[in-house]
Amino acid sequence: MTHQHDGGAHLHGEIHDSGAHLHSNPDQDADPAQFWDEVYREKAKRWSGNPNPQLIAEAKGLAPGTALDLGCGEGADAIWLAQHGWTVTAVDVSAVALERAEAHAVDVGLPDRITWLQRNFGSWHPEAGFDLVSSQFLHSPLLPWRDFLASAAAAVAPGGTLLVVGHHPDGLTPWSGHKDMKDKFFTPEDLVEALTNGPGTWRINVADSRERAVTGPDGQHATTIDSVLRATRTSGAHTS
Repeated sequence: MTHQHDGGAHLHGEIHDSGAHLHSNPDQDADPAQFWDEVYREKAKRWSGNPNPQLIAEAKGLAPGTALDLGCGEGADAIWLAQHGWTVTAVDVSAVALERAEAHAVDVGLPDRITWLQRNFGSWHPEAGFDLVSSQFLHSPLLPWRDFLASAAAAVAPGGTLLVVGHHPDGLTPWSGHKDMKDKFFTPEDLVEALTNGPGTWRINVADSRERAVTGPDGQHATTIDSVLRATRTSGAHTS
């Protein structure tokens, strides 16, 4: 891509292909659906339509089953998963993003393999039992990352996989406007600590910081860092 992502509600900095990006710090009482709808309406097509590279790297070796894509944006990750045999539930707060995602799925002949859901991550919690739960760059000023991590982890079936990818706080690009908001981002170590201190027991398969070349809004070139966590749920509750 020009190294873009397609994932969820994002903070604006690099060129992404992942869901809505944040241009300003909204009031905490802002309506999330309205906020992200307005962000999507700024452009007829916000992202490239390519799946996130870390999703491909980490999910290509998994046996397909049921997948939950949290913060699906315009749907590229969900479509990639469906094309590789997964039955996907794709969730976003933005109706505008979901309308585009569903149209894209129809265009590529996959309307029956993906269920699209509009949900507010601040008040909604997914059902448990998914073989894969993927959250790609789901950074939001309206949702603490530890909250969405806990919700995502709870949705993974025993034996299933949790995949979380996001911006490393030390890997923001020179043109990023959010270097004063590093608490919205996380390191792999942050993710491991939060996951292992929460419910369930986990085997950590990958906890990695990965450099990636990106192109900025005015054609600038830089290197960013992705925080990548892939973990397998080994049981539903802590064992002593």
